[in-house]
Amino acid sequence: MKQHRVSLKDLAAQLGVSIATVSRALRNSHEVGEELRERVQKLAKELNYRPNPFAQSLRSEAPKVIGVVVPNLVTHYYSAVLDGIEDYASQEGYSVMAINSHEDYLKEEKAINNFINMHVEGIIACLSQDTTDYSHFEAIHKMGIPLVFFARTCMPELFSQVVANGDEAAQQATEHLIKTGSRRVAFLGGPNHLDMVKRRKHGYLEALKANKIPIDRDIIVCGKINFAQAQQQTIRLLKKENRPDAILAFNDIITYAAFTAVKSLGLRIPEDVAIIGFTDTEASEYVTPKLSTIEDQSHKTGTLACELLMRVIKGDTKRYHEVVPMKLMIRESSAKIKESKQS
Repeated sequence: MKQHRVSLKDLAAQLGVSIATVSRALRNSHEVGEELRERVQKLAKELNYRPNPFAQSLRSEAPKVIGVVVPNLVTHYYSAVLDGIEDYASQEGYSVMAINSHEDYLKEEKAINNFINMHVEGIIACLSQDTTDYSHFEAIHKMGIPLVFFARTCMPELFSQVVANGDEAAQQATEHLIKTGSRRVAFLGGPNHLDMVKRRKHGYLEALKANKIPIDRDIIVCGKINFAQAQQQTIRLLKKENRPDAILAFNDIITYAAFTAVKSLGLRIPEDVAIIGFTDTEASEYVTPKLSTIEDQSHKTGTLACELLMRVIKGDTKRYHEVVPMKLMIRESSAKIKESKQS
């Protein structure tokens, strides 16, 4: 059963005193006797009461604020999603406060607790790559705080979410690599527990199966989303005797790490190693060769996530699972031969 956020009114009702008395007791005011102060503070702790700083400081015009937690705010994808959230929130009269978890579970958990303490109207979140414990989100659900996930998600039975069709996009990209001459396509992914990684890897494997290409687990590498580590993993793969002749990379960090690794070994793109990466940055058109990419509609993802959150805030109890289609952009880095010759 859902629990609402405990208010001063709730505490006052249980104790049989006025709201003003409860407020003074929680501030350790000398106007309230010690015995009553202790009773008030004990009950507040038992009921997990959180003071609302906005209501305290701006009681006449409390701002309507939503919180957003992202794993890596400096990347183009997350900043574009945030831009979409802000656009929609502004239309609805809300302000947005964003916190960067830096791909760290503890920082994500702290961000959620900070938002609870701020009494935000709702939260939009994307899991950090380290998150495998979802208890802080379960607490959000029990408190009845509206929350919507995007991109990397969990607990769809409790929360609405907005994701991309990464499985279909990965399958389409892998099919393109195969049709243009590649036969040993490597997959460079993030942590296996992330639903986003699972979807993209599934699409990659389906393309191999459909084209009767044996699955080689040695060229499927899923680890930390870290530029240096991804670069070293790519170099290790490319130094193998039977090295990959193409790479499908999970996100922009891993894509550019792989691109840099290929170049560092003096290999040619795409003649020696073709590359397609999931990325949503304009830089793909400004590298040499121009990078083939699978692009998120990140701004649309943000606006849709915010739209769903507003529905929940307004009382909609339905659980939504929205899928935003991705776009395969073929440039110079992926085709060993013209696709038309294979058709």
